[in-house]
Amino acid sequence: MSTDVTSCVKKSRGRPKVFDREAALDKAMALFWQHGYEATSLADLVEATGAKAPTLYAEFVNKEGLFRAALDRYITRFAQQHEAQLFCEDKTVEQALRDYFSAVSTCFTSKETPAGCFMINTSATLAASSREIALTIKTRHAKQEKILAEFLSARQARGEIPAEKSTPELAQFLSCILQGMSISAREGASLETLMQITETTLRLWPQMLK
Repeated sequence: MSTDVTSCVKKSRGRPKVFDREAALDKAMALFWQHGYEATSLADLVEATGAKAPTLYAEFVNKEGLFRAALDRYITRFAQQHEAQLFCEDKTVEQALRDYFSAVSTCFTSKETPAGCFMINTSATLAASSREIALTIKTRHAKQEKILAEFLSARQARGEIPAEKSTPELAQFLSCILQGMSISAREGASLETLMQITETTLRLWPQMLK
């Protein structure tokens, strides 16, 4: 009588899943981006990332640590790429601003990510108890404005902006336009609409320099 050897073969266990930090951060970033810091629970993060709570705690300590890491991920994947559009010596100041606003508008209206800006969306929904998170976002907003001011100061040194103009004030104005565009995108504005806002802003640019 033949022996059914297959019944004796033990199924080998698969290798344990390796924690993919970047993939987990992308999923956590999308949750925070869509729902904000307060409304995103640890249970939501566990379900989205596929990682168990102890794994997330070991990697990020707590929800706040995970949020800060997700914010850094957003800056690396999106904000820094947009800001790079400003610093091309061959572009005029107007073209550099157009390319920057275009990159930001494309991100704000992309179907691949939640609408609007990660930082502005999160800031708008923070409770008073989340002061540390609010300070983190405020600091990053200030850095974004500072980068704009540095770009404008460099172009002022090249003679593209009158010496008497305040580049921090110009940067503050442009930053406010970007924040408004984020809110518009969150409310459903299309890329075309945001580009119209961009073109209107650039048409006003010569007046801003007077």
